Amino acid sequence: MTDRLFDFSGKVALITGASRGMGYEMAKAFAERGADIVVTSRKLDACQQVAAEIEKMGRRAVAYACNVTRWEELEGLADAAYAAFGKVDILVNNAGSSPLAPSSLETSEQLFDRIVHLNFKGPFRLMSLVGSRMAAGNGGCIINISSVGAIRPRPSIAPYAGAKAALNAITTAFAFEYGPKVRVNAIMPGRFLTDISKAWTEEARQNTGVALQRSGKPEEIVTAALYLASDHSGFTTGSVIQVDGGIQ
Repeated sequence: MTDRLFDFSGKVALITGASRGMGYEMAKAFAERGADIVVTSRKLDACQQVAAEIEKMGRRAVAYACNVTRWEELEGLADAAYAAFGKVDILVNNAGSSPLAPSSLETSEQLFDRIVHLNFKGPFRLMSLVGSRMAAGNGGCIINISSVGAIRPRPSIAPYAGAKAALNAITTAFAFEYGPKVRVNAIMPGRFLTDISKAWTEEARQNTGVALQRSGKPEEIVTAALYLASDHSGFTTGSVIQVDGGIQ
């Protein structure tokens, strides 16, 4: 596939949470447009399946198992990416989770830490590891997958909303720290029909509280990611883009 505006030939994209959902769709989209991919998630076999699919497209792919909540594993992930390809041009911090809490009082320390580590601590560390190398080299682009929960928090997702708000904040901080050679932006998705949606009620899946009166499909995140990673968005950094169906 050749896109005049979205040509990633010769680029390398590292995508966390790439074995399913939005991460999987973004991995395929970048590969279809010429990029080589580092596929990472917690389960190696799932990463290998996606990597094999990407290789069938004629692109190179590396599968690497990493739990992004574990600070020490992220250095290994960054090293593996650079060992395989010699560079990373695009980093997508996509891995995340939003488990519901019964109440703030009943939120355990273990649950709180798991949510914050996955949605904030991990992306912070991986951005520092990869972004610093980008800045010292030929530059690059970082995309953080946030959530509209960051700006429309609810009691049942308070730790998650706080972690994503923090992710939005460090998106700007890293844009200044690693600019001008590295652009750092974020996407705030609304409710998407990823694997977790299988447990939702039909009413929740319809998502009537938004202008489009439905939930998003995982592939509908792709164009926002392609835009932010493209050289044609070269004047866009420190931005947070909503892809939420028109939530109010």
